[in-house]
Amino acid sequence: MIQTKTYENGLRLVVKKMEGLLSVTMGILVGTGACAETENEDGISHFIEHMQFKGTQKRNAFEISDAFDRLGAQVNAFTGKDITCYYSKCTSEHTSACFDLLADLFLNSTFPEEEMDREKGVVCEEISMNEDTPEDLCLDLLATAFYGKENYGRNILGTAKNVKGFSVADIKRYKKARYCPENIVISFAGGVDFAQVEALVSAWFSNLSAGDFEKRVPKVQFTRQSLVKTKPIEQMHLAIAYKALPRGSEKEEVVTALNSILGGSMSARLFQEVREKRGLAYSVYSYNSCYQECGSINVYAGVNAEHLQDAYGAITDVITDMKKNGITEDEFSRSREQMKASMLFSGESTNTQMLLYGKSLLYYNEVFDFDKKLEKINTITRGQAMEVLAQLFDENQKALAVVGNTDKPLSF
Repeated sequence: MIQTKTYENGLRLVVKKMEGLLSVTMGILVGTGACAETENEDGISHFIEHMQFKGTQKRNAFEISDAFDRLGAQVNAFTGKDITCYYSKCTSEHTSACFDLLADLFLNSTFPEEEMDREKGVVCEEISMNEDTPEDLCLDLLATAFYGKENYGRNILGTAKNVKGFSVADIKRYKKARYCPENIVISFAGGVDFAQVEALVSAWFSNLSAGDFEKRVPKVQFTRQSLVKTKPIEQMHLAIAYKALPRGSEKEEVVTALNSILGGSMSARLFQEVREKRGLAYSVYSYNSCYQECGSINVYAGVNAEHLQDAYGAITDVITDMKKNGITEDEFSRSREQMKASMLFSGESTNTQMLLYGKSLLYYNEVFDFDKKLEKINTITRGQAMEVLAQLFDENQKALAVVGNTDKPLSF
């Protein structure tokens, strides 16, 4: 059973009751992230996510984590390009106590100066760790090559220089502009009662004032660059992005199927050709990345330095062949079954369901229709896939990135 409510201040609530479960996952989703930041704010969404856990008017940082632990609850948060989410999972009997803690850290964080100084060091270490993780670094570089240095091209972590300079005033200014009720969705999934949840949310959030929200629409520019990041490491990391369809497109399921055929599994073309047949990479895969205004299909491979050009050529060969000769009915059927299985598996996870229904309300202002989604997957055809395939993998709308011991970018 799915129930929703929209409050007078614009806040939205969605509850997915999952019969027979004794646990619940709750999340507070905010429609903001790296794509909404200015140059001076670069990294602030992620830094705020960290600081929300560092003390409220009632509890210090230790007391927050200790209180969740005493309930046997899990708590965490993440920041994306266009979303920030604070979430917790607990047994159903502790729903009220757990939400009180989550709401307190979300609404009443005080951002103590000593914690600010400490957490700046922590985030700067995270930035350094990202620099030492070539795969992540390569995909971040690919986003910049594809979108430029602004909006969706921003690194979620920001720069160490920016992080060190953030003040409490900067945090409060950004939160006032973006952490507004009309830009927030609260989502519950699991063994939970709507009346109980609605009373909790009303008590904490109904008086949250509306009216200060700054709607920031990213101006998307495809920059079509080939970038390189020189790192003294053994392996080469390469990535390719092709322009695809935005989130919510009528052909979204078809693009997902095509990506699955290309590089979404061990039986996919990239894995079989680049790794199994040619032995050019240990890790090679593709994924679909969609936002409100734009989207891309991205390919990544980690290869030996001497095989960089061969691997790039092999990936290009696979894509060219797929574009020229199409896909088989067997491939399409297999990818569709994988999509259906993934959907059904997700229906058994409170974490996944919380995000699924929360994001649908946040992004589309619609209640996610599980059965309708399954029906869409069931009714897409190979013919539709061939039509969409003809529109994808345009060599004039792609970007390249390389991380490794070289200063030479890949050529288009």
